[in-house]
Amino acid sequence: MKHQASARVPNRQRNQVKQRRKQRSAQRVYATNAGTKSSHAARSRSPLGSRSTRRLQFLQSGMKQLHRLLQFGIPALARKRLIGQPLWFLSIAAIALSFIAGQGLGTLLASTQRSTVGTTNAFSPGGGVQAAIARPELSPLPAAQETWNCDVVVIGGSLGGVAAASHAMQSGAVTCLIELTPWLGGQISSQGVSALDESQEMRSEASFSQSWTNFKQLIAQQPVQLPAWTEIPSGKQVHDINSCWVGMLCFPPHAGAAASEQLLKASAVKAPGSRWSHSTAFKGAEFDTSGRMITTVYAVRRSPRDPNYMPKGRLSAELPTWYAWESSDEFEKTPLKIQAPPGKRLMVIDATDTNELIGWARVPYRLGSDSLATTGERNASKWDNADCTQAFTYPFALAIRDDQGASLKTLETLESVYPKEEHRSDFDLQGFPMFTGRSVFNYRRIVSTVPDDPYLSTPQPGDITAINWNRGNDWKFMDPPLILNTEDLDQSGQRQNWMGGLALEALQHAEFHALLFAHWLLEHHTKELPLAYLTSSDSPMHTLSGLSMTPYIREGRRIAGQRAYNQREFAVREADLRRDMPGTRDFSPSAIARIHYSIDIHGCRYRKTDKDGEASSASVMEDVVRPTLIPLEALIPQGIDNLLVGGKGIAVTHIANGMTRIHQSEWSIGAAAGATAGWLVTQPQLAAVRPIDIVAKTLMPHLRQHLNQQGLGFHLPTEKTSSNFLKHLVGAMQSHLTPTTPGH
Repeated sequence: MKHQASARVPNRQRNQVKQRRKQRSAQRVYATNAGTKSSHAARSRSPLGSRSTRRLQFLQSGMKQLHRLLQFGIPALARKRLIGQPLWFLSIAAIALSFIAGQGLGTLLASTQRSTVGTTNAFSPGGGVQAAIARPELSPLPAAQETWNCDVVVIGGSLGGVAAASHAMQSGAVTCLIELTPWLGGQISSQGVSALDESQEMRSEASFSQSWTNFKQLIAQQPVQLPAWTEIPSGKQVHDINSCWVGMLCFPPHAGAAASEQLLKASAVKAPGSRWSHSTAFKGAEFDTSGRMITTVYAVRRSPRDPNYMPKGRLSAELPTWYAWESSDEFEKTPLKIQAPPGKRLMVIDATDTNELIGWARVPYRLGSDSLATTGERNASKWDNADCTQAFTYPFALAIRDDQGASLKTLETLESVYPKEEHRSDFDLQGFPMFTGRSVFNYRRIVSTVPDDPYLSTPQPGDITAINWNRGNDWKFMDPPLILNTEDLDQSGQRQNWMGGLALEALQHAEFHALLFAHWLLEHHTKELPLAYLTSSDSPMHTLSGLSMTPYIREGRRIAGQRAYNQREFAVREADLRRDMPGTRDFSPSAIARIHYSIDIHGCRYRKTDKDGEASSASVMEDVVRPTLIPLEALIPQGIDNLLVGGKGIAVTHIANGMTRIHQSEWSIGAAAGATAGWLVTQPQLAAVRPIDIVAKTLMPHLRQHLNQQGLGFHLPTEKTSSNFLKHLVGAMQSHLTPTTPGH
């Protein structure tokens, strides 16, 4: 079944197909690259013969029994079964239990079975290639009007992309960055999530990297540009108007964009010749004859013909124009060619929220929710579902302002594809008040005329909030899914002419959903306080519609990592994050960042049915989650030797993505990717070293020294002792009995 629009695949048919697929989930290949055989066929070619297969099945059955014993603490029943057994049996049991405790059942399965992630190439144990890899070819490919020579290319000016470019430049590497939207910063600017979610534990420990701390200070010092009706005098900075309860820093999106620009300008001093360009779309790449080295990146920059241009805030309508090679009445287009200086190699970082280069180039990736059979995670779903990425959101801004009902009247005229009542059935403030105290308005209040206690205060005239609400403007309905999978991309022709890899219909539905939520809020709450929906020059989103320039995308394509930590295709898993689960692996040998947050899953759904394959039981508060080290291997994809991932699309499972996608996590990952790339291209003795070689050649101490010099040092986590474990679990249980913060 193709993961396409519901108009092409009716819900009933979709569900029937999913049920059949559910029965053979172990044989599925999801998010595969074109031309890949099924996992069933791969297993038929496995070196494991039938006898070995039976032994494996027997071992798996035995391990499942032992896993149950460990899960329930080996009580008297388990001890009774072990007493009196011969020494050889006890030895085997001890080894097996130790293995499970250290690595988990999923590790055993991953290390003995063929992966369910498709691939177009075969790897030797050492990572060497056995055959040339076929890559897409661009057609048409206009002649480049500009050629940039760079040591490092960062695709995507997301929060991670800004961090990557900054630290590549600080390493001395001439760096080029391209960003689709008019603003740099991703989450903190064009996506409208300009309110920083952070780990309370890491905040209390003061264990954030100096790089992240410095960037937050830079944001706080940005001057604010606000409409006259706010009556906030000129000369104010972000820290003068900051008062929200989602985190310690909330701000207008333009401040995030300005801070990103300022940071890159400061970093470029160490790498003269570096450059960056917003309003520039990635179009594709060129490889060497092996298909393993990117030699050129292609892009197209658009320049508005109208000097007063403002984005529509309707990405579903803008995306085709933004990605097109051809000039239009609205934009002049400039094709770009980005390559390494003569005689040097290129390092590339994919920092787009959806891993655009990964998707375009047929690099092995995972998409959507993962099943228990695939990952071995306790709270994984019953079946794999490539459609089921986390919900995405178009934030918007509301103000305490009496506009005489003008914005409400405008919103009342909306006509959506789905019935309005169907949209409204999902709207719910989840028990939070709209205005007073720990309220919806104060949650992400980005402008406070009188900074006060956001847990107790009532907003004042002129206050502005950004709305990003779980049971509000989250679009979780996968009809169609947002991210085009491999089959969709092949059929769309985007291998030859990349257009973003997104479903325009999904974007349109989400736009209607967000606007109708704004209408619902104004309709129900303008009697309490005057409330206005902000558009055009009044809107902090800086769009005609008032929606963010692009949606906040929580999850896109996630790379399938190379062999590491007892997995054929490495991925950070649920057990690696949680304090209350066995199977946590020690990533300290190759760690490049330390991150922490709750596992916050914003679920997916199909319309008219709940049978979606979501990991619905995976969400958990941060006190159950350990501060987690991210290994270098999580940033390295298969099949390309000069590519790193610098954002949300690292090698993690769907569940782990619920933690790794947060602001500080994305920054830390992007910064490490940029520093690593910059280090590799500026050190002559590393000229032949690939990212995957760093661990094998015992170069991690040298890389970590470089990260420390870049302000990217981190504390090794201090684990809870066994004597404190029960106390921790009690605290975790209590956290579920108290009101929780709406998810990011």
